[in-house]
Amino acid sequence: MIKKLSPYLKKYRIFAIGAPVAVTIEVILEILIPYLMSKIIDIGIYNKDMNFVLKMGGLMLVMALFSLICGAVAGRFAAVAGMGFAKEVRQALFNKVQEFSSTNVDKFSTASLVTRLTTDITNTQNVLMMMLRMLVRAPVMLICATSIAIYINARLSLIFFTVIPFMAIALYIIMTRAFPKFQQMLKKYDALNSRVQENLIAIRVVKAYVREGYENQKFREAANQLRLTQKSAEKVVVTTMPLMQFAMYGCMIAISWFGGNMIIGGSMLTGEFMSFISYVTQILTSLMMVGMIYVNIVISKASVSRIIEVLEEEIDIKDNDKGLTELKDASVVFDNVSFSYAKDKDNLTLKDINLRIEPGETVGIIGGTGSGKTTLVQLITRLYDVLSGRVLVGGKDVRDYSLKALRDSVSVVLQNNVLFSGTIKENLKWGNQDATDEEIIEACKAAQAHDFIMSFPDGYDTYLGQGGVNLSGGQKQRLCIARALLKNPKIIILDDSTSAVDTATDSKIREAFAKKLKDTTTIIIAQRIASVRDADKIVVMNEGKIDAIGTHEELLRTNRIYREVYESQQQGVA
Repeated sequence: MIKKLSPYLKKYRIFAIGAPVAVTIEVILEILIPYLMSKIIDIGIYNKDMNFVLKMGGLMLVMALFSLICGAVAGRFAAVAGMGFAKEVRQALFNKVQEFSSTNVDKFSTASLVTRLTTDITNTQNVLMMMLRMLVRAPVMLICATSIAIYINARLSLIFFTVIPFMAIALYIIMTRAFPKFQQMLKKYDALNSRVQENLIAIRVVKAYVREGYENQKFREAANQLRLTQKSAEKVVVTTMPLMQFAMYGCMIAISWFGGNMIIGGSMLTGEFMSFISYVTQILTSLMMVGMIYVNIVISKASVSRIIEVLEEEIDIKDNDKGLTELKDASVVFDNVSFSYAKDKDNLTLKDINLRIEPGETVGIIGGTGSGKTTLVQLITRLYDVLSGRVLVGGKDVRDYSLKALRDSVSVVLQNNVLFSGTIKENLKWGNQDATDEEIIEACKAAQAHDFIMSFPDGYDTYLGQGGVNLSGGQKQRLCIARALLKNPKIIILDDSTSAVDTATDSKIREAFAKKLKDTTTIIIAQRIASVRDADKIVVMNEGKIDAIGTHEELLRTNRIYREVYESQQQGVA
């Protein structure tokens, strides 16, 4: 796993190398201080040699100062490397998500992707910073302190050598049990984020139906499930420190007993015993550090695996780098198309669709909820790919175009009107970054948006909150239509995009379209017959199939579904 993420540390490799080097110097200086202390006791104080004491004491102070500096430098380098690494991984992850098709996003869910971009990367960053310091510090201290302890008294060293295997086995058992629990914990984070995201998006609905109490209860349940899962995982890990401390203090008691007897017997000096105690403390502390690092690595392993899962996800829809860059014309053909979200031929959303739309033609699509209207038009821009058959645009399979060329030539006004934080003008320029003020105003007039925009004190510079929360549904729809018009597309798809505007405004928008888009192929998905009755032809969808194709008058005579919808709407008007 580390190997797969190591390329993202490349830009910060100087800091990543510098931190362990600085830590190594810090530890070596730290290790030598107890040895000098033993010399002060056994030589300087024993012989009452103050010059020796002052000389060794001064050397200890210098070493302690340099050790402090090296520790600070190591901390700085590890922080730069860790945060830089997190930035690179987060950017790579975000870039990957931008390449995802709708199928890929559906697979992970929005909440899970947010958790991976935030919590999982933060976990990984923290462990990397720890590894650059503690994972170097602990082994270096363990090796150096053990070597000097053996040098001072090899017999006494046997005591802590008996403790190390016990600690290693205990750590292995703990971590083996902990890893799946932390994986489960991260899934609960996904569920909690999903609950928060859904609630915030639908906050107006929640308040309208006075469901705050219900939502609070659902959040409490999600938060409690996370707490219980986290508690279960931590209960396994929390035993690490008591075990370590038990081994450490047991070892110290044994060393104190046997070492004291050696001093009494004259086989060990007082200064040697004191320095030996210091080295044993360093050895056992380094083992505790290894244990703590191991715990954090296990926690982060679950996060790293989730990050790599996204980075290695096979993109469902691949861009054709050498694909066509220009549409020959604006014709659209569905050639025996079948489609399934689950990619299962026995669970089809669209079945055997055959439809030809000529360049410049206006086509209406109607049908009941779940009949496949939106799914059908999403295949044109390759938000999804067909399971079988072909979708042709300009006489060529959509898979033969580069995604940029295809999507630049098609404007889509989605069912869900999406606006971004920023001014109205900035949102409109998503359609065309180079659009002039005159072009923006013209598009807004065609979409019947200019008047309400100018009613705001700041006009086109009015700032919109996230998702355009300070606009009504109809205003958002009209801005989205204006944004689509600014692309000057060859094909425009209006997916129930006037459902929130009144019939008079809808009529004005259609009149403007007839003038402005007379050479543009227009596909209108609508619930209202009035929105499509003037189309060159109307497609009636039913249960994923085309039930009928014809003009308004033809369908009234020949198609039962169309006639029933028309009559029900006429009764509603009456």
